[in-house]
Amino acid sequence: MTQRTPAPFTVLAQDGAARRGRLETAHGVVDTPAFVAVATQGAVKGVEPRGVAESGTQLLFANTYHMYLRPGAEVVAQHGGLHRFMQWDRPILTDSGGFQVFSLGAGIEHGVGKVASMFPGEESTSPTARPGQGLVKVEEDRVVFTSHVDGSRHEFTPEVSMEIQRALGADVVIAFDECTSPLHDERYTRESAERTHRWADRSLRAFHALGARHDYEQVLYGVVQGGAFESVRRDSARVIGGMGFGGMAIGGNLGETHEAMYRVLDWTVPELPDALPRHLLGIADVPSVFEAVARGVDTFDSVAPTRNARNGGVLARFGDDGEPLANFRLNLRNAKYAGDLRPIDASCDCETCQSYSRSYLRHLLKANEQLGQRLATVHNLRFMARLMEEIRGAIEAGRFDALMHDWLDPVRKTARQKGADAEAS
Repeated sequence: MTQRTPAPFTVLAQDGAARRGRLETAHGVVDTPAFVAVATQGAVKGVEPRGVAESGTQLLFANTYHMYLRPGAEVVAQHGGLHRFMQWDRPILTDSGGFQVFSLGAGIEHGVGKVASMFPGEESTSPTARPGQGLVKVEEDRVVFTSHVDGSRHEFTPEVSMEIQRALGADVVIAFDECTSPLHDERYTRESAERTHRWADRSLRAFHALGARHDYEQVLYGVVQGGAFESVRRDSARVIGGMGFGGMAIGGNLGETHEAMYRVLDWTVPELPDALPRHLLGIADVPSVFEAVARGVDTFDSVAPTRNARNGGVLARFGDDGEPLANFRLNLRNAKYAGDLRPIDASCDCETCQSYSRSYLRHLLKANEQLGQRLATVHNLRFMARLMEEIRGAIEAGRFDALMHDWLDPVRKTARQKGADAEAS
């Protein structure tokens, strides 16, 4: 299948492999590199669309499988698509349901999660392994889901995924794929990647056969799989890159450490077409954003900034003592903030930092007031938007590498020192 409907994507500046680009969609232009906020069920949890837009967020990511279960794709279609359903007039992406093949299948059976399993030492939300209790059965032609909502049975195929995503009407839709577990071996990972390639061809055919459901065009991205195995990743990138998709998504298991993920990107990105936008699925922590941009990735999505905010984890570059934060995060639930009258970040121009103290935010979060979750989320969204603005400016000025070292070197130095101190003790 070679018919291509690319999103008009222009590289405006390049600094090494890092790209400053512009992605044009039916609902507006996205300046890249860009962070994509996750609106799994048609909303960024706790923040109204206007507040999300005011944070500088350009793009949202909704979940096809969850929107299919509730409220149903046809309900969304009756509104004219997700944009009108959500009252969000900017670009939207939808995934294919492929991540749920992992999260409701091997994720349950192996007791692993995409981020927690990848980066040991970070906060883990991974469940205990429950062999034989997964809610997914993967077959050659389809995936059978048992709904986590009511136990009903549902079949997803590439054709069904495309039909749902045409009804939802996101600007960018993603081909149906299988996301493998970090615990799958190379043999299974290769078999899965090859199945994803066959599903990619079926997705392309169905996407073009269905045509636009609403009064605007959509663009289909293909997904590169292959786990943390070099030959499988390179093969998948070549196959997907040559199939006629309008953009590239890099998905699946990316390794057990940040360094392993960077190797996966080193294998993958050079095999992808230069003219197409590249999206990294499910990863957007600060070090990973810098390292992925340095390798030529354009957009990123992750639930972490908003999920952490709801639990009191607010993004910041420096701690109370002016030292760089290893995880770029303050925990506002800590008792030391009970009487702290400062904003989260005095340099931040978000609504939260301009109006509220750490003490007040801690009070709201400890009291389980929803306003606290909203205000923390607004700050984290603005932090990510400001970070991406700074990265874009650095690429344009030819100083991206300097910016990356400025942000990451102090953190790495602190981490090395802590490691040395721990070893000495």
